[in-house]
Amino acid sequence: MVLQDSAISQLQRGVLEFCVLALMRDGERYGFELVRALSDAGGVVTSEGTVYPLLARLRRDGLVETTWRESSAGPRRRYYRLTRAGHEALDAFTPEWARFRTSVDAMLQTNPAV
Repeated sequence: MVLQDSAISQLQRGVLEFCVLALMRDGERYGFELVRALSDAGGVVTSEGTVYPLLARLRRDGLVETTWRESSAGPRRRYYRLTRAGHEALDAFTPEWARFRTSVDAMLQTNPAV
């Protein structure tokens, strides 16, 4: 169903930023590693063409910072890590997401009287 696909796609785009921040919560990651982790998550299907522009915006917004490092497996890699502002944004989003998810789950599981 086209409408459903569009709604799911919009929801995924809306939370992708925070999924990326969450993946960096415990330490730095390089770009393709983030793409792979998002793809492995199942419901967060994304591509390099989505993630790299998002990482650039997060860097411009001061939520992540980067470091270039040599790689034994090929060209240099840009590693991304959360800044204090990135941690704060993720910390603010997490309880809001839990509240939103709980509300949506309750509505979806309710059997309204017909």
